[in-house]
Amino acid sequence: MKLDIDFQKGNGLVPVIIQDNDSMQVLMQGYMNKEAYEQTIAEGKVTFFSRTKNRLWTKGETSGNYLLVKDIKADCDKDCLLIAVEAIGATCHTGSTSCFGETNDKGFVYALEQIISERIINNVESSYTNQLYKQGINKVAQKVGEEAVEVVIEAKDNNDELFKNEAADLLYHYLILLKAKGFVLSDIESVLKERHKK
Repeated sequence: MKLDIDFQKGNGLVPVIIQDNDSMQVLMQGYMNKEAYEQTIAEGKVTFFSRTKNRLWTKGETSGNYLLVKDIKADCDKDCLLIAVEAIGATCHTGSTSCFGETNDKGFVYALEQIISERIINNVESSYTNQLYKQGINKVAQKVGEEAVEVVIEAKDNNDELFKNEAADLLYHYLILLKAKGFVLSDIESVLKERHKK
């Protein structure tokens, strides 16, 4: 669905902010003219107007690191776009995920999920995470159950530090369980978002 965009205000160009659809991380910023916008809509890949080359430029046309469009929103003045994408490969020409650095805008829990995944994938022998994962789904699920009970017990007392630590243990083991089941936190987040719409 095409948006009503004011290309005139910026002499034919509007700034475009690119954001990862899952992590919400800001990946880059560029510009579009009307033609670039229409090509983006038609092809489903982000196409910019390059001010230095003075031509349309589809991100990934040489590298293969395309930005696949998931959603497009205009701001309240209709002179700036926010495009949610699935990024194929690194977005930045330096090889980084984002032109603004590697920090994930969704915070440490998502970074921790990545650390857990890497320790399992790389089979880090000294890692408690990997050792627990290798014991199988039943052991992982049992550990989540144990941690949940400990959270309930500490919730009934007045020691805030113990409660926070047990809650952290539960969340940590829950992330391992998600990995063991083949899911990621954003999958569960999507379920919550769908419920919120109802």
